[in-house]
Formats: sequence, C-alpha cells, structure tokens
Amino acid sequence: MKYKGCNIPEDLYYDIENQVWYRIEPDGTVTVGATDVGQTRAGRMVNVRIKQAGRHVPKGKPYASLESGKWTGPVPAVIEGTVVERNEELFDTPDLINDDPYGRGWIVRIKPDNLERDIKDLVTGQEAIQKMKEYIDREGVECKGDQ
Repeated sequence: MKYKGCNIPEDLYYDIENQVWYRIEPDGTVTVGATDVGQTRAGRMVNVRIKQAGRHVPKGKPYASLESGKWTGPVPAVIEGTVVERNEELFDTPDLINDDPYGRGWIVRIKPDNLERDIKDLVTGQEAIQKMKEYIDREGVECKGDQ
C-alpha cells in the first residue's frame, strides 16, 4: 500500500506516533525498524546506536537511537524483550534505514517477554493504513516512494 509516496506494508504492526514497525517472525522473535514515513521525516541517517544482543529492553525504553543531519531520537520499545540480534550493517551504512526501511534497513530483532500483552498497543492491517494516512496528512509528509 502506498499513500503520498509512502510505503505502508499491511502485514506489519505499527507504533504510529513513533513511526516504528514490528514484524513477528516464524521463530517467535520480532524484527523492529523505522517506517518509510519516519525515515522520510528524519532525513538521511548518519549514525545509529543499537543495544547489544543479550540486553533486556523494558517497555518505553529505547532499543536504539538514530541520528540524521536534522534529527536525533530513540526507537522506543512497545514490545518489551531481549535483543537477540542487531543489524550490524547499519554501523557502517546507517542510511540503509532510508534506502530500504522494511528490508535491509531493519534495526533490531528481539525475543519478546509477553507478545500477547504488548501487541495490543500496536495497529496492523486496514486500521494501521488508516491511522498512517491520518498521520501523513496531519504531519504533511510526502515520501519519495520506490522503497
């Protein structure tokens, strides 16, 4: 699904206000990344800090911190859990988040503590698309497209 050039995959879970996506993997882990809208608003990424594997991240605390030329901010945890893998490629090429936010630009993979509890705080499917469109309109976002 695209809206104003922004890619909005319907099969992901979203934290709309923070522009973070979550994908539940077949092994029960959860992959986390920045949305197309989020990376567009932030600008080209120049630096990332990501929690190391084995670190537990409580709900509300950051999995990572991202920095662009015009913005620095956290990637806050909606799903509490332990980091099982971080995208090491981002340390050398942080703008993968800009170029492929839903693919090679993923940020961290976690083992959730209580997925059933935490997933209720996210939106997916048609509800996510509607809320994302509202966010895009409210914030005046125009994505470049083609991600």
